[in-house]
Amino acid sequence: MSATAFAPGSVTTIFVPQDAESSLGVSFATDDGVTALVEPASATSVILDGRRADVAPVSGVLRRLDAPATTVHLDTDLPIGCGFGVSGAATLAAALAANTEFQLGYTREELVEASHRAEVEAGTGLGDVFIQNRGGLVWDVGDGIRHSRRTAPVEYASFGEIATADVLGDEGAMERVRRAGQEAIETIQLPTSLRTIFEVSWGFADSTELATDRIAEVVARIRNEGGAATMAMIGKIVVATGETGILDDTTRIADAGAQLR
Repeated sequence: MSATAFAPGSVTTIFVPQDAESSLGVSFATDDGVTALVEPASATSVILDGRRADVAPVSGVLRRLDAPATTVHLDTDLPIGCGFGVSGAATLAAALAANTEFQLGYTREELVEASHRAEVEAGTGLGDVFIQNRGGLVWDVGDGIRHSRRTAPVEYASFGEIATADVLGDEGAMERVRRAGQEAIETIQLPTSLRTIFEVSWGFADSTELATDRIAEVVARIRNEGGAATMAMIGKIVVATGETGILDDTTRIADAGAQLR
């Protein structure tokens, strides 16, 4: 027996850390994501794209759910560690599949919360699973989580990894993020166009000092070609709207959230 679930990836364009467990910001889910197949086993293990891997939040959520020993097979086409929320998507998909496979009886809200707690504990995210649970464009600027259905195409290219835990643990970096993020969410009026979101977001990303010179160069080139672009938080990913054809890959904003398959 086995059960399978899929969770979309997600891109955070603006975020404002509130405490060790939450943040405000603007994000969207992506059509590309993570598929998790869960099957009973003699000991719990995680296999990522065919290789045994240590995915701390996935192991953590299984412990939180008191799931029996299981093998979790994870598959994704997204770049890992680059800002697409792969760890959150893997955790949420694994939780949904395990709940079905072992008839654990948790509600969807409980599974999302357990996935979020596992991510926070592992230092891999501050809320990606809430976007991946809903799909579309999701934001919280201080008055609760809001949602808008979107399906726009998004171009992207990866320029390497950033360890999320390292940034979240850097007090100086987080203070810059907090100041720039607060200014950005006070500037933007949501819901609005993806172009406007990316334009405000790039001002935010530039102010955080997390963007490399290479990322800044690519964003400038896209803007010169009539598009809008920004950096995914937290990762060396440039995402763009406007179909300039400059970036290597294309996805779309996912209209639907995580689901069993």
